[in-house]
Amino acid sequence: MDDVTRWAVLPRAVRARGVSAILGPTNTGKTHLAITRMLGHESGIIGLPLRLLAREVYQRVVAQVGAEKVALVTGEEKIKPKAPRYWVATVEAMPRDIDVAFVAIDEVQLATDLDRGHVFTDRILNRRGRHETLLLGSNAVRPLIERLLPGVHVQERPRLSTLSFAGERKISRLPPRSAIVAFSAEEVYAIAEFIRRHRGGAAVVMGALSPRTRNAQVELYQSGDVDFLVATDAIGMGLNLDVDHVAFAQNRKFDGYQFRQLTAAELGQIAGRAGRHMRDGTFGVTGRADPFEDALVEALESHRFDAVKTIQWRNRDLDFASIAALKARRVKSFNICSAILKKPIGMLVSVNFLHLAKRNVL
Repeated sequence: MDDVTRWAVLPRAVRARGVSAILGPTNTGKTHLAITRMLGHESGIIGLPLRLLAREVYQRVVAQVGAEKVALVTGEEKIKPKAPRYWVATVEAMPRDIDVAFVAIDEVQLATDLDRGHVFTDRILNRRGRHETLLLGSNAVRPLIERLLPGVHVQERPRLSTLSFAGERKISRLPPRSAIVAFSAEEVYAIAEFIRRHRGGAAVVMGALSPRTRNAQVELYQSGDVDFLVATDAIGMGLNLDVDHVAFAQNRKFDGYQFRQLTAAELGQIAGRAGRHMRDGTFGVTGRADPFEDALVEALESHRFDAVKTIQWRNRDLDFASIAALKARRVKSFNICSAILKKPIGMLVSVNFLHLAKRNVL
C-alpha cells in the first residue's frame, strides 16, 4: 500500500484508502471501538470534539498502556512524554507533523458547524493513518461521507439501549441521576442553585470552566456525591456519564450568529446521553423549554434525522499581496472544491473561508 500520508491534499482516487466510517446514534460504542483499534496498532492518534472528552479518553488509554506512552494535546492542556506512541487531542489540536499507523476522527458530523466545521472537513479529507483510519459520527452524515470519499467502507452500529420520552416534569421532581441542559451560563447557574436549595446539590459542566474545575465537577457527579448535573450542550459530544434522564430546560440557543431552535439531530445528540451501555435512558423537558411535538419525539426515540447536506471548508492558501493574487487563489479554491466533489459547484465566498453551497453538495 502506498503511504497516503505524504500528500498535503489527498487525490480523490486514494482518499478512501484504508478508511472506514463507523456511524450510528449515541451509546453505540464507537469511541470504545476507536480506542481498542488504536491500541492494536504500534502508534495512533484520535481527534475528539471536546477538551473534556479528550481528557476522559486520555485517562482511559493511560490506564491501559501507561502514561509514558500517551500524549494529550488540547487548546488548554499539553501532556507530552518523551516518546509517546499514542496521541489524544481535540480535532483542532491534532498534530499534523507526525506519522502514525492509526487515525480516528470523532463526531465528523461537526463538519457542518459554521465556526469549527472547516477543521473537521480538512481532517476528513486529508488526515490518514498509514494502515487504518476511522471516521466516527452520526448516521445522518453517511451520504456526504460516501460522496466525499468514494469507496469508503461504512459500518452502521445500533444503539445498545432504548431511549424513550418521559414527558414534562418540574425541576423539583426530576429523578436522581438526571442531567439538566441549558444554553447560557446564567441559566445553568440559576438551575444549579435551585437544585442545591431543594435537592441537596448539583455539579456544573460548561466549556468555559477551567480544565481542573470541569474535571472536578464531573468527578463530583460520577462519584455519586451529587445526583444532578447541570450542563450546556457540551455533554452531547460523547462524554460517558452515568446519566439516566436528560431534561431540556431550554431548546433555543445562541449559535454565535442568532438565537435559534435546536435541530432534531442536535437534540438527539444530547438526549442520547441518557442510558449507558445496556441501561435504558429517558429524556424530557423542564423549566422554560417548549413541549416537544410528537414528530420530534419519534425522531429522537428512533434516531432518524435528516441527512447532512452542508459542510464547511476553508482555503488555507490565500494570497493577500494584491487583489489579482487573491482572485487567483479564489479560482484555485473553486477548482479544489470541484475536484473534491467531482462536479462544478457554486460557492458562498468570504475573505477567509468558503461555505459549500447547500444545493450543490449532494
